[in-house]
Amino acid sequence: MSAVKQKKVVEKMKLDMDAYLPLRDVVFQTLREAIFKGELRPGERLMELQLAKRLGVSRTPIREAIRMLELEGLAVTVPRKGAEVARMTEKEMEDVLQIRRALDELAVGLACDNMTEEAMGKIYIALKNFEKKTKGGDVKATAQADVDFHDAIYQASNNPKLVNMLNNLRGQMYRYRVEYLKDQGIYPRLMEEHKRIYEGLKHRDKETVVEIVSCHVMNQEIVIKNMIQGRE
Repeated sequence: MSAVKQKKVVEKMKLDMDAYLPLRDVVFQTLREAIFKGELRPGERLMELQLAKRLGVSRTPIREAIRMLELEGLAVTVPRKGAEVARMTEKEMEDVLQIRRALDELAVGLACDNMTEEAMGKIYIALKNFEKKTKGGDVKATAQADVDFHDAIYQASNNPKLVNMLNNLRGQMYRYRVEYLKDQGIYPRLMEEHKRIYEGLKHRDKETVVEIVSCHVMNQEIVIKNMIQGRE
């Protein structure tokens, strides 16, 4: 990408200040959002000086934010070149979603064993909220509603260690979730899958709900793989 084009991309970003967050976290959220929106594209260099100038901060919070992006798998440091936005590859996507599928299967299985009426109610509310958000045309809001639906299931598993492991993968999973949800053509199938997961949990049908969740994640993998191949 030329310096002029990169400058125009960077100029789209604005620092959304939050008095309750450290500056590095505000910068991190700003850069993270720019990656999800495609304002910072895969393979694009993350030049500290340029980003610091645009966002009106010193290079220190930029450097710290880039390290945080690396921990989420959203940035990589290339020898003799510096940091850049991580590219989405089939192998990386498969690795992340394989882990997600295994943990999601475990989560729904445990949720069937430990489900309470309160937890079931929260899952139902999250299910309906997701359906509502799919009609709003806001991919970010839809993605967050999808996260909330699955988070409600994770909490119902009553296994804090499992929830913590899933939280550690959140950033890497979210990137692929956003890519998946950019295709509104998959929304009807996605809502149907969510309904079937809900019904399986409601009836504590562990074998069925584990199978549905496995297919749910595999369908995401197929769609994203096609997207990645289409960009190559």
